[in-house]
Amino acid sequence: MSTQAGVAVRVLSARVLDAVIHRGRSLKAELSAAVPRLADTRDRALLEAICFSALRQRTAYDAALKAWLQKPLGPRDGELRALLMAGFAQLGALGLPAHAALSATVEATRALGRPHQAGMVNAVLRRAQREGIPAVAAADAWPQWLRQRVQADWPQQADAIFAASADAAPLWLRVNRQRGSRQAYQQRLQEAGIDSLAPASFADALCIAAPVPVALLPGFAEGDVSVQDISAQQVADALAPAAGARVLDACAAPGGKAAHLLERDPSLSLLALDVDQRRLARVSQTLQRVGARAQTRVGDATRTADWWDGQGFDAILLDAPCSATGIVRRQPDVLLHRRASDIDALVALQARLLDALWPALLPGGVLVYATCSLLKDENQRQMESFLARTPDAQAQPLAAGFGHASGPGRQRLPGEDGGDGFFYARLGKH
Repeated sequence: MSTQAGVAVRVLSARVLDAVIHRGRSLKAELSAAVPRLADTRDRALLEAICFSALRQRTAYDAALKAWLQKPLGPRDGELRALLMAGFAQLGALGLPAHAALSATVEATRALGRPHQAGMVNAVLRRAQREGIPAVAAADAWPQWLRQRVQADWPQQADAIFAASADAAPLWLRVNRQRGSRQAYQQRLQEAGIDSLAPASFADALCIAAPVPVALLPGFAEGDVSVQDISAQQVADALAPAAGARVLDACAAPGGKAAHLLERDPSLSLLALDVDQRRLARVSQTLQRVGARAQTRVGDATRTADWWDGQGFDAILLDAPCSATGIVRRQPDVLLHRRASDIDALVALQARLLDALWPALLPGGVLVYATCSLLKDENQRQMESFLARTPDAQAQPLAAGFGHASGPGRQRLPGEDGGDGFFYARLGKH
């Protein structure tokens, strides 16, 4: 990496983190705008790693800055504060060579138009290098209201949930059955110098402990493999539609679950629906890359009259909008942006989606309700309410491999088997 490129990575890191932490922006959106500005895939990977690490350790870094700065940073110092956090991430979680991390970050202070503060940045980062960042409890990263809800719902597991949510996630791959076996793809990875594990419980999955850029994955562009957490891969196991079934994926973007279903059984007649035209375009791209065929349609799943032709479905997947509390390790900005009022609105939307879609399911059919949430209001209690008001719906049991028993469904918690937090319920129609 050239000196210039190294400084550019630190400048972009500071700008992304400033936007996310201080201006309420989405990490995914900010990174998607910043990453293309770097030509080298290694620089791109470093930018992402710095931003994710800084956000995961945000409370510890905040505490260090409070303790170490003689004068607190003001409201106009957002970029500088973000740059210091990026520096901490390089020296701490990422373990980069200290000399390179320090010099590039100090130089980035000048590039951000703050040459007079370069000395202070250098002094603070050298202290972090000498003393290390003081530890804080993983639970402290969670807003109090949300921490209390997780503790109330999962009293025995709450500490493990908070700890796992602060860890970096492994890279999970889903091997495309239509393009070759998992064993054959694992061999291709080995030949490319990439070690992976093939867990017996997850038929299409490979785990790479030290993530690599997708550009380095053999055959990624050709659709031989996709990136998808095992918890998301298990949705296909929960739905398990019959050969040739008519299937609705009601909130389909970005398309990974629809693609997985079709990789397993290309004979499915699948409709991928999403309310957002731009997100639906991503579904089409995903399906095209893996060589899967499906019908795609823009539509609000709560307003079936606008898009449904009246022909019933054998299977419906409702991967519902949710709080994303089970994937904090992948979306650490959830803890910054989620509000208590969001949960009530999401619970109401989930209920509307269930009530609207149920009439589109044929008798004898199956609906799988899934979320990447940990909250029982969105999961167990949502299902119990739906079953109580829907006489022809019946919960069908899911195996213990889907996670902890949680009312009519199963809850996987973050970090278990290396996967994300996810809820599944399988409902049959009389």
